[in-house]
Amino acid sequence: METEKIIRLSVRNLVEFILKEGDIDNRISGTLDKDAMLMGGRLHRKIQRMMGSNYQAEVSLKLQLPCDGFQLKLEGRADGIFLESEKTIIDEIKGVVRSLDRVEHPVPVHLAQAKCYAYIYARQQGLKQISVQMTYCNLDTEDVKRFREEYTFEELEKWFLDLVHQYERWAKLQIEWEKRRDASIHQTEFPFVYREGQFDLAASVYRTIYHKKKLFIQASTGTGKTMAVLYPAVKAIGEGLGDKLFYLTAKTITRTVAEQAFSILEEKGLAFRSITLTAKEKICFCEETECNPDACPYAKGHFDRVNDAVYDMLEKQKKLTRESIERQAEDFHVCPFELSLDLSEWADGVICDYNYVFDPTAHLKRFFADNVSGDYLFLIDEAHNLVERGREMYSASIYKEDILEVKKLMKDRDKKLVKSLESVNKLMLEMKRECENYRLVESVSPFAVKLMNLLTQMERYLEEERNAGNAEQPDAFMELFFQVRQFLEIHELLDENYIQYTELEGNGRFKIKLFCVNPAENLNHYLKLGNSTIFFSATLLPIDYYKQLLSVEKDDYAVYAESKFPQENRKILIGSEASTKYTQRGTEMYRKIADYLRSTVDGKNGNYIAFFPSYQFMEDVLEEFEKLASGVELVIQSQFMSENQREEFLEMFEEERDHPMLGFCVMGGVFSEGIDLTHDRLIGVIVVGTGIPQVCNDREIVKNYFDQRGMRGFDYAYLYPGMNKVLQSAGRVIRTEDDKGIILLLDDRFQNRQYQQLFPREWKEYEVCGRKEIKEKMEEFWENR
Repeated sequence: METEKIIRLSVRNLVEFILKEGDIDNRISGTLDKDAMLMGGRLHRKIQRMMGSNYQAEVSLKLQLPCDGFQLKLEGRADGIFLESEKTIIDEIKGVVRSLDRVEHPVPVHLAQAKCYAYIYARQQGLKQISVQMTYCNLDTEDVKRFREEYTFEELEKWFLDLVHQYERWAKLQIEWEKRRDASIHQTEFPFVYREGQFDLAASVYRTIYHKKKLFIQASTGTGKTMAVLYPAVKAIGEGLGDKLFYLTAKTITRTVAEQAFSILEEKGLAFRSITLTAKEKICFCEETECNPDACPYAKGHFDRVNDAVYDMLEKQKKLTRESIERQAEDFHVCPFELSLDLSEWADGVICDYNYVFDPTAHLKRFFADNVSGDYLFLIDEAHNLVERGREMYSASIYKEDILEVKKLMKDRDKKLVKSLESVNKLMLEMKRECENYRLVESVSPFAVKLMNLLTQMERYLEEERNAGNAEQPDAFMELFFQVRQFLEIHELLDENYIQYTELEGNGRFKIKLFCVNPAENLNHYLKLGNSTIFFSATLLPIDYYKQLLSVEKDDYAVYAESKFPQENRKILIGSEASTKYTQRGTEMYRKIADYLRSTVDGKNGNYIAFFPSYQFMEDVLEEFEKLASGVELVIQSQFMSENQREEFLEMFEEERDHPMLGFCVMGGVFSEGIDLTHDRLIGVIVVGTGIPQVCNDREIVKNYFDQRGMRGFDYAYLYPGMNKVLQSAGRVIRTEDDKGIILLLDDRFQNRQYQQLFPREWKEYEVCGRKEIKEKMEEFWENR
């Protein structure tokens, strides 16, 4: 007998999905639902403690309900349950930043969430009556306003079952799809002949998912890691080991690789809904991304129509491509970005940027709110990028100059707001006087208190302006608003992984920063909501560095997947006469490096790329190279290139020519990872320098942080991030087993053991050479090929 399907759903998602209505309006004022803001956590706990000993806080509630053809398992967490005069009361607490005088009644979705908790609790306890209390608390003043209503069990049950009934048609549609999907997964075979080692890699991924663990994969180019990770994850979903996978990337180009992998599997018969989340700014139909009904016709009444648009796409089994989503949004007159987010709930695979999962201010609340876990599988591509991205996502800064700028803007507009800005500025001035370069501080809590007051005043001002018909506010004001809000959210996360400091920058700007040195704990907050995580990259060396900064577990698995490409197709050389040390820089050294470049491209006609430590260094070498460069075509990366300019740059490598071409690029830039120039499109890469980041306060803080914990601070702050850039840049050449090419490392430090121990295993054979030998070695290599 077939077991009935169990569908897990959070109470919040149920009520927000079924009961949403009206317009999209992201204008800040009037937004009550700040409970998603982390800064409300402490106040929640304070209110709960004040309620007395008979108040149960954070009560987990679950209900499994038989429906037509499936079981619905609802999960949620009531903020509080208590008895008063022998009456049971469900308490739902919402933190807000607006004045409580303007909170005249509960927000319908908030009340619906509390009513669901009341029904579940009353049903489980056999109660005939139960009360619901909505507690709104101002996050600045800590004032509280409560609304209470009593319900009979019968009226709650009638309301609740109607809510569930509205959800049933969606659930049945999904169940039918999953049957088809799982049947196709069982029949879908690996789409290629397994390369050597690829089967073992895929088996490691499946085993990791089966055991609900994390796996770190160092997989050189050519191991076929994308399919070796994706295929077993899809198979695991077919076996019930997960119900949704998130394929997370740092760059657009790697999202394309994932899309292509899904397409290949679909050609083999796989039925699998995958969707790529495109940034709002890119998919928006309007010239300006203003998400309110006054500025955008698609925002007006969006929530009244969007569920019909979603159901239509799912029922007709339309592919969830960007083009089909845009057509559907046009047909139903809804926002394409919000439509894609809603469709992602029904997708089997979501391809998206890291921030949709990990960023506390931008993560997908529908999957990761309320700490309700799901059967998610996280596949994290180019995982080496997540260290720095994690630090960015969990850090926050406020600049004194931005406070002053907004104070000047508001001078004749709002006295209370100006007074609050002045109070913040005064405290920052005191801190600035004590800071010569940068200064570590024990606590910024007094500053955070003032920011909370400022946020309240900004909210009040925005609401009053909106009520007066003045919705538009200066960009500087809105930017500061979001910065203040983010700072307060990050302040809630502070722990031993953070350093708090003030800094007087070289340009005279003064800031207060909450710097997340080790993002592992914050990343883990979201990863633990899923079943399993696979971190993979061509450059995860040393593996312990990435384990330390991306995971809190001590028993994570790790795999080194070596490239099986013929060693003789790659030539690795270290230039003994080159250095990028600051003490060595100057015209003479730039000329030496230019000599190396010239001799390299003279060895064989073809396309080459040289990667430099900075734009300035690149331009200095370019000036010397142009003196030697007759007969060499140059293509040069510039700062702030548009997507079209990037495409034009790469198209240069597609053309056939009867003379060499050399690209001048920057390490760590857009062309140093993710691009795939196979066969003769690229036959050589020259990496100039060790990639070590410039000394700055953040880097020194990282160094000192790890030194104080008995770890190699210089390596964590400089060496490992630098060598990752080197390996990524070098990885642009030799992309397939038929490719042949050279890698020239130009810095004498590459001869040192501390750098060579970070070389991948495939680099064990290399030669050291001077400028006069380079051309001969090039010619010898190519003659033998």
